[in-house]
Amino acid sequence: MSAERHYLGAVRRETPRSLRPNAGTPSHAWARYLDVIRHGLLMIDDAGRVIVSNAPAERLLTNFLPPSREPGARPLLRALCAGTAKPRREVFRSLRQGRDRRTAVSFEVRDQGLTLQVELNPAEEQGWIATIEDVSARKASEARADEAARQDPLTGLPNRLLLQERLSEALVRLHRNGEKCALLLVDLDRFKPVNDTLGHPIGDALLKKVADRLRSAVRPTDTVARIGGDEFIIVQAGIREASDTQALARRLVDLIGRTYMIDGHLLTIGASVGVALAPNDGDASETLLKNADLALYRAKVDGRGTYRFFEPEMDARMQARRRLELDMRQALARREFQLHYQPQMQLEGDRLIGCEALIRWKHPERGAVSPLDFIPLAEEIGLIVPIGDWVIRQACRDAMHWPAHMAVAVNVSPAQFKSDRLVETIMSALAGSGLPARRLEVEITEGVLLQENEKTLRTLHRLRELGVRVSMDDFGTGYSSLSYLRSFPFDKIKIDRSFVKDLSSKPDGDAIIRAIAGLGKSLGMTTVAEGVETPEQMQRIREEGCTDVQGYLISRPIPADDLMTFLASYPPHA
Repeated sequence: MSAERHYLGAVRRETPRSLRPNAGTPSHAWARYLDVIRHGLLMIDDAGRVIVSNAPAERLLTNFLPPSREPGARPLLRALCAGTAKPRREVFRSLRQGRDRRTAVSFEVRDQGLTLQVELNPAEEQGWIATIEDVSARKASEARADEAARQDPLTGLPNRLLLQERLSEALVRLHRNGEKCALLLVDLDRFKPVNDTLGHPIGDALLKKVADRLRSAVRPTDTVARIGGDEFIIVQAGIREASDTQALARRLVDLIGRTYMIDGHLLTIGASVGVALAPNDGDASETLLKNADLALYRAKVDGRGTYRFFEPEMDARMQARRRLELDMRQALARREFQLHYQPQMQLEGDRLIGCEALIRWKHPERGAVSPLDFIPLAEEIGLIVPIGDWVIRQACRDAMHWPAHMAVAVNVSPAQFKSDRLVETIMSALAGSGLPARRLEVEITEGVLLQENEKTLRTLHRLRELGVRVSMDDFGTGYSSLSYLRSFPFDKIKIDRSFVKDLSSKPDGDAIIRAIAGLGKSLGMTTVAEGVETPEQMQRIREEGCTDVQGYLISRPIPADDLMTFLASYPPHA
């Protein structure tokens, strides 16, 4: 072997007799035995020089050990230390500890994309026996898996895990040198209808385009991450003024709100953005995320398609909301809910024909809580279903004490229709109270019909089969589609109070009520005008052809305990 060859090629022929399999085996035969081992094998003396090596070791160490004119003279360990990620001093400290304790020592070395796992075991007499394994493929696979674990598979954006790491890094810079940062929480508006109506492939394609627009709106130093179905977070690093973040938030709302073309579909969605600034709004990731979420909630309440910065008052309002939620969850068990009833009068004969059940909440400390405050919250958190069930059961029990010709009407929310137990609840309430089904009336809004149309219609037909009457409430305020009236033969149409109020101020008020009343008559449906408060309104409602009225002119909502007294004092019906 030439002296210019790698020195490992020379030292492997100088195997000490004590290390050979037996004294009669030639050293070149011993070398052949070593060469068939898959991993590299080295025997190193106490001075750190190689005294035995095999061919895999030569091949693997070529990049780490340059040629040497003096075979075996270059200490291998010193050469390998240059390729480790650890400081040389730390590696040699580990080697000394391993030698003293007679334990194995392992470390990795890297060079030009090659990664070797080196393990040294102290020899019985002196020196080391080293095994060398090429772990480059495994490390590359682990790196790919690590990257995938930090990446959203759909959009290629960082996921929640990588976001947390980037945010932590930004906060470290904040604490170290005062570099400010901002957190922008982005929630897509009107995305769910696109996903539900056009399917998930279109929804996924839309999310990819949204991700592209978000990338284009930020700097290379910023991080855009997807943390949920249609939720994204941006970490804006190195900001100087709040105006920098305001400009970004405004740009995000504008970009995402522009029209998309996907598979021939023109799609328009929007974005609501909540912003928290560090350190003003917090210097910990949990605090910033919470405050950005509060700001996002405010943006949604304010009409969506906009951005809001966190303000301390938002936290106070959210705390109040949480307390209200906790109180409401206990209100059913504590029997704090009550039903009031507003009578309905039939214009032909001026007789009372029923009452609408209206829920009230009498809190022991808050006093009377307005339905406008707790009903939307109950719908949002899912409590409207058990509350609605209680209303149905209680209304049926109360109606059993009324005159036999009077019906009770209960409002049913879209969430109750989606719960799949509405019909069973009504059947149970009727059976438990003994109330005939014809005396129960279910009021729904057009919002119910907009959701899962076929399923909703099946539920409505099941109610009709029971003998329960069904009314469309607030007619005229939504889509007011005539197809709804054709798809299901409602018993009653309730004209929204806003049209009755407009009778004295808008010239078209009469025409709208007249049209709805005529439509109801032609379809064989009763028409009820809500919100009648003056004799003038009553007269004009009569003239336009409505059949029933409800409003303060007849009576305000009355507690259940006082209703019988009212009914007894009302002028006798014909």
